[in-house]
Amino acid sequence: MGAIVASRVAARLARASVPYQDIARLKYVSGSREEALHRLGIQTVGDLLLHIPRRYLDFTHAYSIEQAPLNAVCTIVATVDRIVEKRPRPRMTVTEVYLADATGVLQVAFFKQPWIARDLSVGDRLAVQGKIEFAYGFKQMSSPHYEKLDASSASGSIIPVHPVGEGISQAWMRRIISGALEFAADFPDSLPAHLRARRGIMSISRAVRCIHFPSSMGERDLARRRLAYEEVLLLQLALRLRNDANLLDVAPVEHVAGEHMERLLQALPFALTDEQRAAVDDILGDMKDGGRVMNRLLLGDVGTGKTAVALVALASVADTGTQACVMAPTGVLAQQYAVKSMPLLEQAGVSSALLTGSTSASDRQEILAGLASGSIDVLFGTHAVLSDDVQFRHLSLVVIDEQHRFGVGQRNALRAKGAGADLLVMSATPIPRTLALSVYGDLETSIIRSRPVAGAGMSTRVLDAANRDIAYGAIRDALAEGQQAYVICPLVSERDDTEELEDVPGIERDEEGRERAKPVLHAVETELAHLQSVFADARVEMLHGRMGAREKDAVIERFRSGDIDILVSTTVVEVGVDVPNATVMVIENGERFGLATLHQLRGRVGRGEHAGSCYVINQAYSGKGRKSAATDRLEALEKTSDGFALAEMDLRLRHEGEILGLRQHGGVSLRFIDLDADTDLIEAAHDDAMELLRYAPTLSSQATLPLRYLVVETYGDIFKEVSGG
Repeated sequence: MGAIVASRVAARLARASVPYQDIARLKYVSGSREEALHRLGIQTVGDLLLHIPRRYLDFTHAYSIEQAPLNAVCTIVATVDRIVEKRPRPRMTVTEVYLADATGVLQVAFFKQPWIARDLSVGDRLAVQGKIEFAYGFKQMSSPHYEKLDASSASGSIIPVHPVGEGISQAWMRRIISGALEFAADFPDSLPAHLRARRGIMSISRAVRCIHFPSSMGERDLARRRLAYEEVLLLQLALRLRNDANLLDVAPVEHVAGEHMERLLQALPFALTDEQRAAVDDILGDMKDGGRVMNRLLLGDVGTGKTAVALVALASVADTGTQACVMAPTGVLAQQYAVKSMPLLEQAGVSSALLTGSTSASDRQEILAGLASGSIDVLFGTHAVLSDDVQFRHLSLVVIDEQHRFGVGQRNALRAKGAGADLLVMSATPIPRTLALSVYGDLETSIIRSRPVAGAGMSTRVLDAANRDIAYGAIRDALAEGQQAYVICPLVSERDDTEELEDVPGIERDEEGRERAKPVLHAVETELAHLQSVFADARVEMLHGRMGAREKDAVIERFRSGDIDILVSTTVVEVGVDVPNATVMVIENGERFGLATLHQLRGRVGRGEHAGSCYVINQAYSGKGRKSAATDRLEALEKTSDGFALAEMDLRLRHEGEILGLRQHGGVSLRFIDLDADTDLIEAAHDDAMELLRYAPTLSSQATLPLRYLVVETYGDIFKEVSGG
């Protein structure tokens, strides 16, 4: 009996090890094909099995040329009848491929892809997928997806199209993956069976098979959902396990309301709103729990009063005789926090200091001494607070503002300066619930939506370049009233590499495949000279990220004090710059920015007693009768001031990593989940992760141990930060 059990265990272990075995063990993989797979980042069998198709040719719904409906995306299988190369103008090549079947002829045009003529030959059997149009007596497609078919490509099936590279064709990739699936057989599933049953999801073995070679597109969708669910569940568990490990051998400070906090509440110039009070209760509730460390995300749109909520937490720290640190991404923002907060903290009897890269050597030494002795209760600062010589007597609370601008390593480096320190991270960038649950699943979330002080409000208007004078007229009117204005540009200099701009989509083409005209990009240095001539009597200065910290701070202070009328700037003013007298903003090349950035920028005006106006200049070329994605974004911006509604739309229009800079988040990459469409999966994975950790806090039970191994294998960089590898 013992031998039988041992044999079964050995067999299971062998199956479990399959994904980690080298691809050289697979048939068809040797020599140049092995090197080609390595160039694609495929080293193991598991890498290959998760090298999923980027699209599918669905022959189950293939059309003949005659039956293919106009203005619809179709798949057509036909034979190459003729190939013609044309050069309608210099540096423009058009390869026309004429496909024929028993019902007619289809003209396919490829623009600036001369290699197509070398890749195809008359007589090749080809599958093309694209939009059907009609012109000059032919049905046509422009730059479609295409696939050369061999005898094994049966009609009525679904053919996967995998990412490939030099040295390996689609046909060979399919053969190799088929061999890998045969080699892997039915490998064990790390997800507990009760979770698969509850959520109605496939086993991992079936999901991997179906994602590569589905019998229907519906089966493909079910396979992707299984992979997406596992992806979010593993990330949730990794983030939670990292925080749980932080609790080991740590005794968090129990914060209680005291005299300093009460005096701070009295010092505030307004009573807290219900949402602010709810956020304060959440935070103080976490901080009073001596059995756990606080990990909380405070979300609030522009002007919702997150700073006031944070100040209450800072004052409560002083009531325990410990210290707090507030880290901001820029010197301008850190200084603004200090200017706003220090007088209120002083009224509450809480000592504070500001430390940035521009702090003088003598002031720095004095601050370091105060932190070490405990005479400074609260430190405001930039990345400068991460320096090794910045040591606290007893740091018990870390507050990080605009946290998506910091990496996980920076966040943890500051937190490490105080054993068991509570963490409060804040963001004025509205984050959709699904994104918060998935990427910030280690953080409890509090949200403030309404403004405690409404301000005079602001309006947004999108203009084309020909109507820029409307925006300039608004600037003139504002200056005549003694008010100020911003002009925002995407570049610092005309010499800048435009490829580095964060928000530019890929090259857009018109309906005939021609590259769209590129709009002129405005640069701060050029715009400065232009505006100085247009507004000859105004004081116009510039601000951008390449200026030194002290120079930037000096410009901001002159603008705040009214010594500058028009500030020409990059998006460096996006966060935190508070000049109530600024009432007009003009954003050049609005098509170059995402909704989150545009919403943050326009939040700089209308902050005082005078209403604000934001004019967004859209220079994106749009073909006749067709709107670009940039135009859709700008129209949404014009219609609503709800930052959370805009964030949801941004999520639909752009990849989540472009919104929040996920590259900084400890290597997190979401490959399978659709943050807009998979709300149910994300919430299910979040709930299941919490349940699993309640049952087995470190996933070390017999039922969850395979899942723990998978978490460490998948998100090792996150987990190693606290698990020691």
